[in-house]
Amino acid sequence: MQLTAQDYERIAETIRRAEETTSGEIVCVLARRSSDYAFVPPLWGAFVALASPWPMLLFTDLSTREIFAAQIAIFIVATLFVSWAPVRFLLTPRAVMRARAEREAIEQFFSRGVAGTKSRTGVLIFVSFAERYARIVADDAVAAKIANERWQVALNQLLEEIRQERVADGFVAAIEECARLLAQYAPPGASGDELPDKIYVM
Repeated sequence: MQLTAQDYERIAETIRRAEETTSGEIVCVLARRSSDYAFVPPLWGAFVALASPWPMLLFTDLSTREIFAAQIAIFIVATLFVSWAPVRFLLTPRAVMRARAEREAIEQFFSRGVAGTKSRTGVLIFVSFAERYARIVADDAVAAKIANERWQVALNQLLEEIRQERVADGFVAAIEECARLLAQYAPPGASGDELPDKIYVM
C-alpha cells in the first residue's frame, strides 16, 4: 500500500489536469483501515468464556469456584489473542467491516469539503485497505445526472489496478475516468480550484 513521493505528485498532477476540463472537484482518500474494531476482542473473549463452562462441567471434576476462575482466565487469554490485528480483522464479520467502511467514506466526503463546493460537483474516490472496500461518492449536482453504472466503470478500473498492487495507477485511472464523466455534465466554470489537489493517506 506504500505510495512513493513520485506517486503523490503523480496523483496530484492527474487531479490538476483533470480539473482543467471540469468545474468538478476530485478528492482522493486512501485509508489503511476504517476502524480499529476495538470492540471485537472483548466480544469474542466473552463468547468463548461463556461457552467454556459446559465442557468443563461435562468432562472434568472442577469445582464451581475453579470453573469460575478458569472462565476469567479464558476471557483474558481469548481477548488478548483476538486483539492481535490479523486475528481481529479475520474475526470481524464482513458486514460490520463494510458498514464501517461505508460510514468512513461518507465522513471523509464531508470532512474533506467535497460536499461543500459551490456548484455541488465534488467527487470523492475512497479506498480502505483492511476492509477491501472502495467507493466513489458524488455530490448532488452530478449524482443526479450520472448513473451509478457509469461511476462503476471508474471504480472497476481502480479495483483492477489495486488487485495488481498498483495503487497509484488505480487512482490515476479512476481520476481520469471521473474527469471524463464530469466534463460532460459539469464543464469548466468560474469557481476556480476550491479543494487541494492531493491524495489523503490515513
